[in-house]
Amino acid sequence: MIPATYPDKSEIARLTARMLLEIGAVNFRPEEPFILASGLPSPTYIDCRKLISYPRIRSTLMDFLAVTVMREAGFEAFDNIAGGETAGIPFAALVAERLALPMSYVRKKPKGYGRGARIEGDMNSGERVLLVEDLTTDGGSKLSFVDAIRETGATCGHTAVIFFYGIFPETEKTLGDQGVELHHLCTWWDVLAEARASDAFAADTLDAVEAFLGAPRAWQEEHRSG
Repeated sequence: MIPATYPDKSEIARLTARMLLEIGAVNFRPEEPFILASGLPSPTYIDCRKLISYPRIRSTLMDFLAVTVMREAGFEAFDNIAGGETAGIPFAALVAERLALPMSYVRKKPKGYGRGARIEGDMNSGERVLLVEDLTTDGGSKLSFVDAIRETGATCGHTAVIFFYGIFPETEKTLGDQGVELHHLCTWWDVLAEARASDAFAADTLDAVEAFLGAPRAWQEEHRSG
């Protein structure tokens, strides 16, 4: 059962950022940028999958995510919690447990044998489904999962993530245009603020990261290899 008393949104954001820093999920490397799945460079990388190995932090963040969804979407807003393959699956299961709701998951592609299903578990027409993932960058990958959910006849108007990049202005519009509202715990700006407050990284590293966060597309273009 979710207690009624939890920190406000700004304190949840700060504490989430602190926990991500504490377990080493946050990586800053402006001098040797990471290459993202898009092929673009980035001085930042976050690994929310690490959270599953830290029970106390994992439990606290799942409480935060459940209460955030209830505060922002409603206390009786959903009938089913769906995780996106693969990172979203454990977090969907943990949120579903807290909300006492059925859990399912959505494959990235149809299974290549048997039923060829994208939805695993029971999902029925008319159900109101919350899509849970670990993070979102520009929101694009969420829409494929949303489409698969809607093909069952269920509805999906909300997605909840632990981490939202918060630096690409089109993200919430991309989701909103498809009727999906985003709920999140913290962003890169929250992580940067907590990293400065705790001296988690050298000042010049944090300055370089802030330059990226302020103009990510320009930074990526400037640092694109070749």
